[in-house]
Amino acid sequence: MSLFTNRPQSSDPVNYVTLGLNKTLLIVGLGNIGKEYDGTRHNVGFACVDEFVRKNDLGGWTEKKDLKCHLASGQLGETRVIVIKPTTLMNLSGEAVLAVAQFYKIPPQLIIVVHDELDIDFGQIRTRIGGSSAGHNGIKSVTNLLGDENYGRVRIGIGPKKPTQMDSADFVLQKFSAKEQKDMPALIKEVTAILSERIYGNQLATETRSFIF
Repeated sequence: MSLFTNRPQSSDPVNYVTLGLNKTLLIVGLGNIGKEYDGTRHNVGFACVDEFVRKNDLGGWTEKKDLKCHLASGQLGETRVIVIKPTTLMNLSGEAVLAVAQFYKIPPQLIIVVHDELDIDFGQIRTRIGGSSAGHNGIKSVTNLLGDENYGRVRIGIGPKKPTQMDSADFVLQKFSAKEQKDMPALIKEVTAILSERIYGNQLATETRSFIF
């Protein structure tokens, strides 16, 4: 599928970005819309971008039904930053990412997806460009719809699964433990730092960061 074919119409054409591809960055937080999902491991992407938007004074979230997301945007330095939370539920997240990428003409290399990763221990955040989905259905959807895996990933560890015999789908939809909740401010602070570093000039490196010492 071509990324820029059949660009969807938007009810908000005034916000169409004309600053050039090198001036616009799309940040995507993955999660499930609905109060029942708040505070769950699978929604850590939402939690991180919520704080990023608040900290950077990007205004409130606006629901864009035609783009299948909640959206916030603003200018940070020389970069136009668009932040979204898909409203499709996790497994169809790629529909929102594709719609926004097409409308604002943002190529995959200028997209960063923030999401949970069961195969990484809680306390670590790994970043990279491209790679497999590692079984994450939201990432599968984004890659399949974009037709390209070469977008940025901020992978937030939520493992290991305990008890090990628990179904993975049940585990990721549980709320973080009391101890993990105490460490959430440090986690979110580190993710915000990673995103800020990318916005203000650095490429997204392949690295692992620890926020619990």
